[in-house]
Amino acid sequence: MTYNLSNGLHYHQFLERVDKLCERGAVVELRELTGRSKAQNSYLHLVLGVVAMETGNTLAFTKDVYFKKLVNPDIFCLMKDDKIMGRVPVLRSSRDLTIEEMSVAIDRFKKWCAEQGIYIPEPEDAERLKDIELEMGRMKSYL
Repeated sequence: MTYNLSNGLHYHQFLERVDKLCERGAVVELRELTGRSKAQNSYLHLVLGVVAMETGNTLAFTKDVYFKKLVNPDIFCLMKDDKIMGRVPVLRSSRDLTIEEMSVAIDRFKKWCAEQGIYIPEPEDAERLKDIELEMGRMKSYL
C-alpha cells in the first residue's frame, strides 16, 4: 500500500500499519517513492507506441533499444558485477527514475523522434493522444 505522509489521515494509517507489522515481527521493505509521475508514465507509453508503430518494432524493442540505449544511455545503461560473467551491461528500469530524470529522457526522445521525422504530440494534446491510444489498441497484437 502507498501512503502520502503529508496527508494527516495517511500518516496515521501508516503508523497503525507499522505497529501491526511490528507486533507480528513481519519482514518488511520500506522505500520512498520518488519515481516518475503517473502522467509521465502514460505519456511515455503513448510516445513509445507512436515510434513502435512508425518503425514496425515492438514496444519492448522501442523502449530498450531506441529510448534507453540509443537516446538515453547515460541515464539507463549501467555496468553490474556478476560472479560468473564479471562486469556486464544492464539496463536501468524506468520505474527507478526520478520525475526530473524521466522528463529529461522524454524530452531527448521527442527531439530524436523529430530528427527521424516522427511526430510526437505534446502531453496537452489530449485528442491526438487518445487517437494514438486507440490505434495502439488496434495494433496490440503487433506491439
